[in-house]
Amino acid sequence: MADIDGTKQEKKDKEYFTHVPQEAPGFFLKGSHQYDWGMKNRLSKVFNPKNGRTIMLAFDHGYFQGPTTGLERVDQTILPLEPYCDCLMLTRGIQRSVIPASTQKAIALRASGGTSMVSPMEEWEGEVGEGESKRAFKLQRPGFEPLSNESLACSIEEAIRLNASVLAVQVFIGSAYERQSLKNLTDLVDHANRYGIAVMGVVAVGRAMARNAQYFRLATRIMAELGAHIVKCYHTDEDFETITSCCPVPIVIAGGKKRPELDALKMAYDACEQGASGVDMGRNIFQSDAPVAMMKAVRGVVHEGLKPGEAFQLYQDLKAGAAS
Repeated sequence: MADIDGTKQEKKDKEYFTHVPQEAPGFFLKGSHQYDWGMKNRLSKVFNPKNGRTIMLAFDHGYFQGPTTGLERVDQTILPLEPYCDCLMLTRGIQRSVIPASTQKAIALRASGGTSMVSPMEEWEGEVGEGESKRAFKLQRPGFEPLSNESLACSIEEAIRLNASVLAVQVFIGSAYERQSLKNLTDLVDHANRYGIAVMGVVAVGRAMARNAQYFRLATRIMAELGAHIVKCYHTDEDFETITSCCPVPIVIAGGKKRPELDALKMAYDACEQGASGVDMGRNIFQSDAPVAMMKAVRGVVHEGLKPGEAFQLYQDLKAGAAS
């Protein structure tokens, strides 16, 4: 049986070869050199062929959160950011209703769903105390992992009609619905491969899941082994380079919850230095005090070689200029 991280040390330490880049003969993108022409062409629209990196602008949050802060009016908050990203990550409803068909940006289409933030509640009733002090109680708490109970929510024909370059599917390793979400991934890979469309497996992290390198090595490798062409996961403060090294396809990092601008820029910089192929960032851009300035600062880090401090200074200068 194969070893699992966290078990007793066996004969030798793990070797991730973090100092040795994975070769992709004849193509610029890790793990993608043996795909068909159409697949490689679509990936070349998502990732910049000059540096193999991408800035995905993620604003698909409404598929389970509704009108997320900063996305109440996508036409007002996201369209001004569109010129500065490489790829738009969104739902088909927003694509059709808001995004101009004249856009030249690659499309990463959310293809899984079926649950919402309105969790089912588990309820208990009983009594406490004795005699005259006896009283009834009622207790409620959210039900067990409702968000992991997703299914595919977009057909391959719909993806073709919407000219998607990438289809994104949420995968819940270690959850109650792990098998179902992995089946969603493999079914989508089978459908998308027929038409040269890439599939991005998105590592979902629930309340019971650890956000550490051991977990992300497991989750990203499983998705790559099952056929995902791109993987999206969170950045870790330690050993992130081991995650990118042992995943044979490109990893883009999720921005996660809103954090101070300098911290978000440092995270993007560190991730790219440690082997990530870019970012798929949302709230750290559209919830910023100056979203366009932040979008340009992230672009400076990912594509223009700016250090975090330099990018933050750019953000401050652009923010001040917009306010004057």
